[in-house]
Amino acid sequence: MDMAFGALADPTRRGILKRLGRSDAAITELADAFDMTLTRVK
Repeated sequence: MDMAFGALADPTRRGILKRLGRSDAAITELADAFDMTLTRVK
């Protein structure tokens, strides 16, 4: 449980979840939106 809440404490991860809550997105779209590499998003 600590790991789950720790992950949700990260603002980028919360942003990704918020984005995915609105609609589906490809990993490339998420990587571009959050200025991350593809492997970093996975």
